[in-house]
Amino acid sequence: MLGDRFFDDIRGRTVIDFGCGPGAEAIEMAQRGAARVIGVDIRQSFLDTAQARAADAGVPDRCVFVTEPAEPADIVVSLDSFEHFDDPAAILRIMDRYLLPGGKVVASFGPPWLHPLGGHLFSVFPWAHLIFTDRALLRWRKRFRPNQKAQTITECGLNKMTVGRFERLIAESPFRFERREIRPIRGHEWLEAPLLRGSSARRSSRARSRNAPRRASPRRWWPNVRFCRAARA
Repeated sequence: MLGDRFFDDIRGRTVIDFGCGPGAEAIEMAQRGAARVIGVDIRQSFLDTAQARAADAGVPDRCVFVTEPAEPADIVVSLDSFEHFDDPAAILRIMDRYLLPGGKVVASFGPPWLHPLGGHLFSVFPWAHLIFTDRALLRWRKRFRPNQKAQTITECGLNKMTVGRFERLIAESPFRFERREIRPIRGHEWLEAPLLRGSSARRSSRARSRNAPRRASPRRWWPNVRFCRAARA
């Protein structure tokens, strides 16, 4: 998902997989060169499964799965999560605490809210989540989830993250972008225009320093964002 360059970056490093789930990505990072991978998740059942899988994969000495890391890391990885966090600004502050000085976050997520399928489950057809009211969408969801108690889309696990909102969150956080790409819908690159890119991005994508030379963005389905800790005065 993040490309071969990512595995070059983590070689010999300590990595935190933030929201590791059952551990597949954390185990792959250990297998592909990370010195130590700390999987973090709030669900103990996932952590137990991940630890067992790490043992089966032959990397139990380089993988640990916990609810709270006991040591800082060189890199924090977050996959397909930023559009789901209840309080993404608070998550950025937590990630900052988890990093060594000069550490970085690598994130891949989406599609963002204004994308045709940005409603995830609620996008029964393109932009359905924008056409219908939240109340109508929740009523539809209750038909096949009768025990649903959510009163808002956010309570269902979608924070309506847009490209612009994510950029503002980073600007107000302890981080700055190192590399950034917003990958448009394949075949509709014209939507990458600033006024439309929130609807075109399949997911937030690769980032670069603002002073780096501009290059054509690769047209892929899976995006990634990298941002590093901002220098403090």
